[in-house]
Amino acid sequence: MEGAIVERVRHESKEALHPQLVNALLIYRETGRKLMESLYREYLDIAREAALPMILCSPTWRANRERVSAGRAPEQINRDNIRFLKELAAQYPQVPVRVGGMLGCRNDCYKAHEALTAEEAEDFHIWQIEELSRGGADFLIAETLPAVSEALGLGRAMRRTPLPYILSFTIDRAGRVLDGTLLSEAIRYLDRQLDDAPLGYMVNCAYPTFLNIAVQDKKALQRLIGFQANASDLDQCDLDGSCELHANPVDAWGEAMRIIHRKAGVPILGGCCGTNGAHIRYLAKILK
Repeated sequence: MEGAIVERVRHESKEALHPQLVNALLIYRETGRKLMESLYREYLDIAREAALPMILCSPTWRANRERVSAGRAPEQINRDNIRFLKELAAQYPQVPVRVGGMLGCRNDCYKAHEALTAEEAEDFHIWQIEELSRGGADFLIAETLPAVSEALGLGRAMRRTPLPYILSFTIDRAGRVLDGTLLSEAIRYLDRQLDDAPLGYMVNCAYPTFLNIAVQDKKALQRLIGFQANASDLDQCDLDGSCELHANPVDAWGEAMRIIHRKAGVPILGGCCGTNGAHIRYLAKILK
């Protein structure tokens, strides 16, 4: 899976991130579009060299209806970002690419008490979900979810489309979703509640050791299909808004990811905050 996009724009370029929509508007500016292309191309080039498939996610994490309206963005912004990635992927016929339509929680992803209820989330997120589906996404993915309640509502809304979908949580160093629910318990609960269950579950925006495999229910953990890991083992609250880019050594990070891949059987590996091409190359070696 891809590595960091937003944090690389923030730390490696002069392009400004939008206060409401983050990087979703960059495709409409020539310099922004070229920058986004270069970041995604780096990851695609690694996949091509390693002869591995690649998952890319649309830069629409914050492009919900509320923010699109507040930012006076084009209403078709989600569809345009899917098209952007699809056109880029078409230039790599040797790489099997799947494009995920990405969305996030409504409020602060590190404050579980701000999460929506299931009913609120289903109603709030359906517009963006339908836009991503109509835009031609191969699957839907909700990332950096801090609470089970909003994940349930997202799942209910996502299953109203014909697309497979993935729910991805951020977790603390004890292996718990930020609302306090053990990750494997969250997976069990959602699988019971959602008749049309997710394709699988993921973790993102957490260091790989945070998974704490030993405390998780092994059967439930079989439903964990992906991990996009932060490069730093600092807590999310210490990383959020930091002017400095934090990262542990690539080999230490990569070996922690190898443990997740081998001991927990997680097949999809990628990077989140602080990662770059060096991290994804390390993952390619593991997966080979």
